[in-house]
Amino acid sequence: MHGLPARRAAAAIGDHAAIGNCRTLALVSRQGAMDWWCYPAFASPSVFAALLDDERGGCFALGPPGAPFGVQAYEPNSNILRTRFETPTGVLELIDFMCVPEAGGAPAPGQPQEVVRIAECTAGSVDLECLFAPRPDYARADPMLQAGPEGSWRFRIGPEQAVLRSSMPMQLDAAGPTLVGSVRMQAGDRHAFILHAPADDVHHAPAALVHDAEDRLAATQGLWQAWCARCRYEGPYADAVERSALALKLLNHRPTGAVVAAPTTSLPESETGGRNWDYRFCWLRDTSLVLDAFLDLGYTRESDAFLRWLLHATHSTRPGLQVVYDVSGDALLPEEVLTSLRGYRGIGPVRIGNAASEQVQHDIYGEVLMTAWHHVLGGGPLDEQEKALLAGFTDVVCEVWRKPDQGIWEVRLPPRHNTHSKLMCWAALDRALALHDRCGLPIDEKRVRAERDALRADIDAHAFDATLGSYVGFYGSQDADASLLLIPRIGYLEPNDPRMVGTVREVMRQLRVDDGLLYRYPPGGAYDGVPGPEHLFAICSFWCVECLALQGRVDEARDLFERLLKLRNHVGLYAEEFSASDGSPMGNFPQAFSHTGLITAALALKKAGA
Repeated sequence: MHGLPARRAAAAIGDHAAIGNCRTLALVSRQGAMDWWCYPAFASPSVFAALLDDERGGCFALGPPGAPFGVQAYEPNSNILRTRFETPTGVLELIDFMCVPEAGGAPAPGQPQEVVRIAECTAGSVDLECLFAPRPDYARADPMLQAGPEGSWRFRIGPEQAVLRSSMPMQLDAAGPTLVGSVRMQAGDRHAFILHAPADDVHHAPAALVHDAEDRLAATQGLWQAWCARCRYEGPYADAVERSALALKLLNHRPTGAVVAAPTTSLPESETGGRNWDYRFCWLRDTSLVLDAFLDLGYTRESDAFLRWLLHATHSTRPGLQVVYDVSGDALLPEEVLTSLRGYRGIGPVRIGNAASEQVQHDIYGEVLMTAWHHVLGGGPLDEQEKALLAGFTDVVCEVWRKPDQGIWEVRLPPRHNTHSKLMCWAALDRALALHDRCGLPIDEKRVRAERDALRADIDAHAFDATLGSYVGFYGSQDADASLLLIPRIGYLEPNDPRMVGTVREVMRQLRVDDGLLYRYPPGGAYDGVPGPEHLFAICSFWCVECLALQGRVDEARDLFERLLKLRNHVGLYAEEFSASDGSPMGNFPQAFSHTGLITAALALKKAGA
């Protein structure tokens, strides 16, 4: 295991921007350091993981000496990142992106991936320093760096070789398998770096590398702009909506149609490390909500791809659904603690895999059937296989809704009767009946209708507390749960039904802090059985915006939404949570749930006339 030459500690979670190619994703800090990258897919072993261990994890750093913080921004309508460093002697700009496969079909499994970095001195003169320190397999493997022709360097990532091509000279550092280089740049000078995996045998002259990189830049910019042009949203906060849509697209695994919850693992949700989880997988709930947001914005191809993926991924678990799958459809995600990485700023453990794959969470059937209904309403087709799959899920709901489960928040306690899970089972049966009427979903209509009505009676008898005037998080409790804010969205109650008004009031009384942000459930660990403090959950606050807007409380909704906009990081990205003390990002980053919440809240504000 090799450390790095002396460098500044990895930047904070929120001091990063994301670039990607819809197969994997890299995080680039305001210091110009690529601190996270897994290859070839989101949940593959890391190549750079300085975010989880600034000494051993590995990084690809570019910038002026001393690693100053630059000003980062995305190019318009794209996920191409620009970082600007102003120094006493001149200005250096970095452009970072991953090449996106051509539109019109999923990339072939073995199609090469390219990470491109361009450095340009735009004024005066400035020194450019490079540190390239791959540490494959979560810093457990030697990259075996070897010099190649035309100034290229080959190294090993698992069973494959990759190649780094650079227009500036690089040499091995004495500290270990690390490349270092530096050059003095004058105004107008440019250097390019292309990381190509798997390696090819084509020789590229360093003098032509900048031109090659700029050709890739133009092509990638065009593809992102074409994708943005498909968005049909016109309303308030359009820039924020587009940025969230672009963030979600980065998390969409294009070869399969799956969507990962986040591209990182073990970024802590608490200072104790008790809530460090691996989110680099496809939760059916998260994906369904993401695709609902995409459909609302006019992106129908993504839902088509997801339904095809669902047919494949659920083959081994049918007729039931597992909570979470790998993007390839693998249902086995054993959880493991790594010892090779210390954790973000020393807050371990670092986990890979996720034991939530073994939990029972009944709400996922509702999310999937609601997405299918949304897909059909938007003009999307369902073939006979897809209809049979959805009908099978409906039969499962009829059997399981009376049973307890772990629920939306994946509590690590014995199963209980979670109200949100019951509500989503009701939604599953309700949408199955709608699909039966609309497109002939092959279900036993009489049975499904009877089960749906029995389920509603059960919810109203056991989940509504008359003394509070509110629904509660699980049967027999008086605890609020932010997931109850979704009741109007699923169509269970009208937004201004007295029971919903009371539920919003109770959620805000129990879970809201002074600045209006929400916990997802009462903090302290008793609710979920996980040690360590709980922080403010981003999507829950967006759900509150949506509910307030639907109830006509538009000024309150707008004020909360704008408060949430101020908590985005410098390039408009959210993690999963906000620190209760200062609002800084906590948890895995960027988080699909959070950006989905922004889009649906903005749509609710538009509908309310904000």
